[in-house]
Amino acid sequence: MSSNRPIGILDSGFGGLSVARAIRAAIPNEDLVFAADCAYAPYGDNSSEYIQARLEHVVSFLLAQQVKALVFACNTATAVGIRAFRARLSMPIIGIEPAVFPALRHTRTGHIGVLATCRTIESQKYADVRHRAIEWAEVSRPMPVTVWDVPCPGLMECVERGDFDSANVHELLVRYVDPLTAHNVDEIVLGCTHYPFLAHAIAKHAPKATLIDPAPAVAQQLERRLAALDLATPQTAPGTERFFASGADAAREAVLRTLWSDPRVRLYEMD
Repeated sequence: MSSNRPIGILDSGFGGLSVARAIRAAIPNEDLVFAADCAYAPYGDNSSEYIQARLEHVVSFLLAQQVKALVFACNTATAVGIRAFRARLSMPIIGIEPAVFPALRHTRTGHIGVLATCRTIESQKYADVRHRAIEWAEVSRPMPVTVWDVPCPGLMECVERGDFDSANVHELLVRYVDPLTAHNVDEIVLGCTHYPFLAHAIAKHAPKATLIDPAPAVAQQLERRLAALDLATPQTAPGTERFFASGADAAREAVLRTLWSDPRVRLYEMD
């Protein structure tokens, strides 16, 4: 496989741009192809069979773009579908999961919160990560630890609309984040790739807590895998980005431009 090929990044919506942003910062010379399944988002409200079918479509699209690696920049997609693709595709496939380990490693109060979609919190993959992290903390930390899981319906949709700091956003955060502050939580895991775009608003409701975004760790893992497989690009010029979405339209392109901080980017329909 040629190292000159681009990296494919997928999500159910635009939240994966937080991961794409971290990848661009870590490996600025790589070409990126981003695919958002906006017309079918959010994934978390649907069955595993439905999510897998949508992932088959998005992954097929990215493979047609001749990508050399895949990044599942979506916690729900990682939890539901990544194993099947790893079993049959011979390329690096990087997923994302809530950063429970770092939160438990750094907490001073012993209380951490995990903000995520309902589907992520209900998934076996998250249950396994949570269990392993708590087992580690019980041995390694000198204090009892508590993980507060908070499903957050509605937050992902706010980001998809380009709504980051409205009264509606704060009404949701009063329900989801304020109770964490009452429980003396000092580390909050952003367990959905959309939530880093709400970090400013979340911080207003938990001013003493550290917000943990797993995207930089995903970018580092991708960089390591590409280097190990001799797939890192040889080009020295800045990499390019191409953005695709199901249901691409002017409104979604405007949200993309805001999230990517570039008024010139274009959004194309994902066939």
